[in-house]
Parts: sequence; structure tokens; C-alpha cells
Amino acid sequence: MDTEQNVQASAAPAGALPTEEQVREALKIVKDPEIPVNVVDLGLIYGVDVQEGGLVDITMTLTSVGCPVQDLIRADAEMAVGRLDGVNDVNVEFVWTPPWGPDKMTEDGKRQMRMFGFNV
Repeated sequence: MDTEQNVQASAAPAGALPTEEQVREALKIVKDPEIPVNVVDLGLIYGVDVQEGGLVDITMTLTSVGCPVQDLIRADAEMAVGRLDGVNDVNVEFVWTPPWGPDKMTEDGKRQMRMFGFNV
């Protein structure tokens, strides 16, 4: 009985909100179709705000203004985060300041880019 109580105590309560880390992990399935690296490792995610009620606001940028796949990336991000327990709505806002540059990439992102022949 103690083991059962411990398992129940360690489980997330119903309606619990995801952490920022969990949202960023979910976003790792979203890739820029023009660059074979996920948006987190590319350094495109500038902010994640998880609010009471299950609203997740994501502030992100793209590698260039006028990126032709902006709507696709938005939809993929909304779907990926929307699957998390406790999320009721996802709002993705694109910003252009500060501008994206390769310096914003994670080390893993840079490694992936080098594997595909990019010089970063």
C-alpha cells in the first residue's frame, strides 16, 4: 500500500501545467523545413510563458523576415505544444528583434548543421 501511495503522490495532479522545459522539449519536434534542425536548437525560441488556465505563449523568431514557411512552423509549434497535458491554447508570436543569427544556436544545433555541411 505504501508503494501505491508513493506512486500516486509523485504523479502530476490532474490539470497540472507543463513546465517551460517541457514546452521546449515538445518544440524540438518542430523543424524549419529549409534547415534540417529543430527550432529550439536553432535558437529560434526567445520565450515561453505558461499561464494559469493552460495558455502557453511562445515568442520566437525565424531565420529571416518573410520566411515562406512561417505559417507551417506556427502550426507545427501549436500542435506540438497543444499535445501537452494541461495545455488548452497556444499562442505563437513572431518577433524580429533581436534578429536571429548563428550565435543563438545551441551546441547541438551547430553540430547538426555541420553534419549537413553548413559551416557554423
